[in-house]
Amino acid sequence: MLKRFGPYVILLLSLAIMTGCFNGSPEEKIHKILEKTAEKEGDFNENQVPLNELEKKEKEQYEKIIKLGMDEYQQIIELSDEATKNIDEREDIIEKEQSSMQSSKEQFKKIDEQIGKIEDEKIKKEATEMKKVMSERYSTYDDLYDAYQQSLVYDRELYELFKKEDLKMDELQGQIEKINNSYTKVLKANDQFNALTEKSNQKKESFYDSSGIEMADSTK
Repeated sequence: MLKRFGPYVILLLSLAIMTGCFNGSPEEKIHKILEKTAEKEGDFNENQVPLNELEKKEKEQYEKIIKLGMDEYQQIIELSDEATKNIDEREDIIEKEQSSMQSSKEQFKKIDEQIGKIEDEKIKKEATEMKKVMSERYSTYDDLYDAYQQSLVYDRELYELFKKEDLKMDELQGQIEKINNSYTKVLKANDQFNALTEKSNQKKESFYDSSGIEMADSTK
């Protein structure tokens, strides 16, 4: 029996409302860039609830199918078709999510020029460390996206198998194994992404502290 994994939870970088008077300094420009990167992830945040709901629904559809016998074949077909539509919807959401993250990443690249203009070496070091962690976060999201997309491919194949009247148990078990392995990769990438999101927030706070930027809405 397939072990279904729960919906992954994505932690977003908090968008802090900050105050300061840097008059166009590199530090202030970096702040504005980070504001915009967070704004670009707005769609990403909004997509989490509907995605989680679809994952729960698909789990229910799967559990119903495996309880049915071949004398209820028509119902198996109907549930499999519903599950396939569910996969289509999740795929659409993931594509929107990925587009949002890519836009955020492109915005974030603008930080390089400003880091080079920072005069204070301590602040420059903080900014450089922040950039490194946040870049790793974007890279890890790409891994998460790829792993999730592959899991959807295997899920889709599973529901096509359920519709076969001559489905063999070893064929089903092989597909289940592929899905389990795929979701293991999803969970691993998700854990890494969440950890890097938390670390990114910490690095942002360190940078703002070093820069003397007061955070009106602290994430601490």
